[in-house]
Amino acid sequence: MTEPAFIIPLWADLTAVALGGIQGALFASGFRGQRRLDLLGVAIIGTVVGLGGGLIRDLLLVVRPAMLSNNWYLITVIAASLLGMLLAGPLRRLNFLIVVLDALVIGMFGAFGTAKALGLGVPVVPAVFVGVFAAVGGSVLRDVIMGLPVAIMHVGSLYAVAAAAGCVLLVVLHGFGLDLFVSGTAGFALTAVIRILAVVFDLSLPEQRMLYRRKVAAETSAIPIVKRDGGGSAE
Repeated sequence: MTEPAFIIPLWADLTAVALGGIQGALFASGFRGQRRLDLLGVAIIGTVVGLGGGLIRDLLLVVRPAMLSNNWYLITVIAASLLGMLLAGPLRRLNFLIVVLDALVIGMFGAFGTAKALGLGVPVVPAVFVGVFAAVGGSVLRDVIMGLPVAIMHVGSLYAVAAAAGCVLLVVLHGFGLDLFVSGTAGFALTAVIRILAVVFDLSLPEQRMLYRRKVAAETSAIPIVKRDGGGSAE
């Protein structure tokens, strides 16, 4: 592939990395009991969340990972993770802050991933795919490492739905001729808003087993009930 026509500003990419590092460290610091992590563990989780999305994005696009192209990525994410650990105590009761940071992180990485893919000439559908994976990649890696149910497949999360909505809006607006920066800003905002509203109003996609139960109920209601008397004859 050739060099991308759209280059993510370093300050913007580092902002996403820093927010991811803080959010990941705050998330990891909240565990108690057997799941509690030491300082190194919290820092690792923060680093994974901060760098995971960008790493998956660049691997899918077959370009050199941005984290290996500049010293500031690792410095920023480690510093942000340490900051997240320091803030964990005072902010322990502000669970909503973690949700807001998470929404901002998936929104930024989704917009950056889709925009970078479009800049490299990737068609719109694969570009949305890259953006969604970049958005949720850090959270997926975090959950896998910690042995938790993967958030994007858990009822009530709307992780992937929010990311996909923002990425689709980005490609639609860009298709109508808007600049990638403007389109990306709109996509980022939509993703963040959907994710936050999903938590506030407990929005989610239906559970698979709920759909299964409804199907079984509909099928069994159509089966005639045969009653037998005491002698064994059917009514």
